[in-house]
Parts: sequence; C-alpha cells; structure tokens
Amino acid sequence: MSEREVLISGAGLAGPALALALHRHGFRVTVVERAAALRDGGYKVDIRGAAVEVLKRLGLFRAARAADTAMRHVTYVRPDGRPIATLDASLLMGRRGDDLEVMRTDLTRILYGATAGDVDYVFGDSIETLDERPDGVAVTFASGVTRRFDVVVGADGLHSATRRLVLGDVPLRHLGAYISIFDLADDLGLDHEEVFHVAPGRMVFAYSTGVGEPAKAGLVFASPPLPRTADPRQVLRDRFAGSGWRVPSFLDALDAAPDLYFDAMSQVELPRWSAGRVVLLGDAAHCPAPSSGQGTSLALVGAYVLAGELARGGGHAAAFARYEAAMRPYVARNQELGRTMAADMVPGGRLKVALLHHGMRSLRFNPWKRQIIERVTRPVHLAAGAIELPSYPMAAAV
Repeated sequence: MSEREVLISGAGLAGPALALALHRHGFRVTVVERAAALRDGGYKVDIRGAAVEVLKRLGLFRAARAADTAMRHVTYVRPDGRPIATLDASLLMGRRGDDLEVMRTDLTRILYGATAGDVDYVFGDSIETLDERPDGVAVTFASGVTRRFDVVVGADGLHSATRRLVLGDVPLRHLGAYISIFDLADDLGLDHEEVFHVAPGRMVFAYSTGVGEPAKAGLVFASPPLPRTADPRQVLRDRFAGSGWRVPSFLDALDAAPDLYFDAMSQVELPRWSAGRVVLLGDAAHCPAPSSGQGTSLALVGAYVLAGELARGGGHAAAFARYEAAMRPYVARNQELGRTMAADMVPGGRLKVALLHHGMRSLRFNPWKRQIIERVTRPVHLAAGAIELPSYPMAAAV
C-alpha cells in the first residue's frame, strides 16, 4: 500500500521545510501547530554548507538571500560602553560563498509561503494521542477531531510533545549555560550591527537589521540546571544585576517583552529517531543547541533527506532507517561543535575575558586576520558540510 498521507506536528522551520519537500514528491501533507498562527519573534539564524544546497534544490535560495540580514559590523564594548574593537561581521563570523544569515521569522514565512496553497495547515490545535494500527496511525487532536495518517512526523522542537508520546520523557544534555533573546525598542542606534559585552560567566549581545527595525537583545550565562519552576525574568535580573553597558535597560525591558525566549543550552541525544510510523525531525530528534549555530541547517537538511527517503519507497520503516543512516554522522559532527562552542561562549574568569578582549583589539591590525579567522572557523565549515546530499528527483518549483 502506498503511504502518502503525512501529518507533521510543528510549523516552525523543520515542519514547513518537510511539508514543501514532501509536496514536491507528491505526498498529501497536513501540518498541525499549537500556536494560533505562525510564530513571530525569534533571532537570526545561520544557513551554511549542505543547507544552502538544500535551499537551492527547493527553489528558495534567492528568496532567502533577499532576506539576508546583511550585518556589517561586530563591536565588542567595555562595561562603560566604550568600544574595544569593531570588525567586519562576515569576516568575523566566518561566512563563505553563499552562506546566509536570516531572521528566523523571515525564513519561516518563506517556507510557509512556498507551501500554504498546497499543504493543509491547522493552527491552534495539537496532537493529543497516537494509536498505531496496521493501516496507519489514528491521531486524536486536542480539538477532539480524529484522523488517520500513514506517517506522523514530530517537528515540534527541543521540548517535543510528539517525542514524549512515543519515547516517553527523554533527559536533555545540559551544556552548562542558559540563553535568552527578546525584542527591544530600537533606541540603540544600531544599523546592521551587533554589539557584544562579555564578563566572567556572562555574555550580552544586541543587534538590529536596520534603522527603524526592532533591536534584539540576548543574555547568556553559565549555570547548572535550574528548577523548572524558576521565573525566567527574575533569573535574568538576578544573574545580570550590576552588569555594565546597556544591560540595566535591557533588564527593565523584560516585563514588556511578549516574545521572551529563555531556555537552557541543551542537546537531544536519542538511540533512535522513530517508533513505528512516527519519526522525529530537527530539534525534536537531535537538537545541537543554539551554541552550534547549526540547528536551522540540520532541520533543512533533515527535512530534505526524510522526504526523499519516504519518496524512494519500500515502506516507512526502511525509509526511516535510511534517513537515520544518512543523517547520523552529520548530526554527530554538529552536536560536537555545539558542545565546544557552548564552553567558549561564556568565559569563566577575568583572565579569559581579558584575553578575549586583547585578541579582538589586536585582530583589527593583524595582516593575517583572514587566515586566523579561517583557522578558527574551520570546524564550523567542516560540520556544516559533513554530509553528501543524496539526489532525489522531485517536481520543480512553480
């Protein structure tokens, strides 16, 4: 029997990317999203290596490139706000060739726009139960509706409810830090610029993609796991009390920030990504942590590979096995990168902060700075390209 009816839980990035690829392969796709509409907010994300090629094969590269943040400068500042060093953003972040940096919201809307007329999106609902049967999965939604699907995909993020339904509670790997990102009023005078302020055990950043655009603030701090009941806003006030630069005004803005993102730097490590007719995708299967900068790329590549393997046929079990076999080494390389980068994001002492600042100051004048940055960012590019993308014939974009 042909397995062509697919339900995807989650309309973030991985879900719409998979929906698009599946539609191109002739599948009938439904996407269910707990939120009442596409989520706004979020932060800028990198698209590198194999993920760039996926966007090209899906016909979305030009749209994504048009949405590039075009960040120009990165500045490190002292506690009093005086600049330590200003460097070219593309150079410092190690961008190569067609690498992109886009706002998460923009990429989500590009993916949604490419699928909205062909994919059934159900907002304001979620999966309540999954009952696998010989002919498919009977899905009961929170709304009370029950439908049958051949395959169910959990693309619902780090704290995946779909994963919990089929695999139970899975402990996450804590990487020793927390991160928060939220909108600010655009009063920082930033024009395609990002500013960093680093102190022992803490890092603060802010950026804007243009004059008049909302600025984003980010707060990162080292910490063991916190109680689940902890109030994120109070935690941030306590951890960043007495900080310099613009941090007091950032803390004042917390109460008015409706889009506050706060979570541990965590990774998902699973012995398998599927159970029966249910398979996991993106962060739900293998979150590499924000420190890797590769979560979006893993989601795009995973969506492309999963869709292609389902289209190859042979039944869902064989397709899921091929999907895992193709993706596992790539995921492992990027999760290793996430662990390394998490340890470097929040220097643990004054000496390490001083060395970082000295490195930024001296780098401006070093005639070999391009080669130095190339060497430092080489692990990122190796991880981003650590998969040979299979070729899957699919319908062309229209």
